[in-house]
Amino acid sequence: MKFATKAIHAGQHPDPATGAVMTPIYQTSTYAQAAPGDHKGYEYSRTHNPTRDALQRNIAALENGKFGFCFASGMAATDTLLRLLKPGDEIISTNDLYGGTYRLFTKVYEHWGIKSNFINLSTGQDLASHISAKTKLIWVETPTNPMMQIIDIQKVVKIARQNNIWVVVDNTFATPYLQNPLDLGADIVVHSATKYLAGHSDVVMGAVVVNEERLAEQIAFLQNSAGAVPGPQDCFLALRGLKTLPIRMKQHCENASFIAQHLASHAKVDQVYWPGLPTHANHSVAASQMNDFGGMLSFTLKDDQIQTTFEVLKRFKYFILAESLGGVESLCGHPASMTHASIPKQERLKAGLKDSLIRLSVGIEDKEDLLDDIMQALG
Repeated sequence: MKFATKAIHAGQHPDPATGAVMTPIYQTSTYAQAAPGDHKGYEYSRTHNPTRDALQRNIAALENGKFGFCFASGMAATDTLLRLLKPGDEIISTNDLYGGTYRLFTKVYEHWGIKSNFINLSTGQDLASHISAKTKLIWVETPTNPMMQIIDIQKVVKIARQNNIWVVVDNTFATPYLQNPLDLGADIVVHSATKYLAGHSDVVMGAVVVNEERLAEQIAFLQNSAGAVPGPQDCFLALRGLKTLPIRMKQHCENASFIAQHLASHAKVDQVYWPGLPTHANHSVAASQMNDFGGMLSFTLKDDQIQTTFEVLKRFKYFILAESLGGVESLCGHPASMTHASIPKQERLKAGLKDSLIRLSVGIEDKEDLLDDIMQALG
């Protein structure tokens, strides 16, 4: 079954009670039992819900995985995975990381004795030297947020295998349409399903996919025990969104390519960060492990005064100034003061995240309209 067919059909069947083509919203907390323990596979909706089960099967199929799990947010999914660790364990991650993930690693789990090391994983040269007997997990974002660094998943996996370390890949920016980390050897894939998977800026959700049965059992236990699960209506909306993921991603990629090429030649733009540009540091790696280069890009201005950046952001019309990304509508953001404000400035600058950096989530509107909007915003 090819991707577009899986997006529409995988994990879903007409409702056995009514024949409904779309999986119904099972808005129920509990289920009748004929006798204690004698039920139809459902006891309580924190543990299992038919709408959520269909979504979990669908996302797992799209990631070429066996076991899928959905959570109330991307951060709830991340939090659940960190609960696989114990005090004294260590994490290695990239120095260009979503601010919410960085905050969870440093402000929450370090208090519980789990240390995180942030290095430039896009080169791969320093990874082995940072591994110790305490390293239990390598957390990869690729493309990274917001500098669009590309990390060679297979290279990271090779080093991790030699040291019996889990590799987690945050696949939010790429989506399974563009990149399949499990096929490249990763142990765990995590998503903020709020973004491209749901695709319409109307759901907050996280997702995890794995292949190994014992690991799946651990995650299922934590999902049920901690209870950070999404409601059935959100699952229904995410299922609906996933059906159009292939055609949405094609347009996101086409529009981002068009805009990146025009920004690269603009007199007021300093650097453009989009892995599809041949000038991108790891363009060849992106071309080898991705099917296309995605709808996210960032750029810096030659005038690096923060006030100048704010003025540009205020002039956008179609690009809405807002948190988040991955919806059908175009969004713009200022990572230094928005999504990545929780990261200390000195750490942001080490990763190249300047105050003049603007991040664009390029939507699926007419690309000429979007380009006109950017040109007038730049003045």
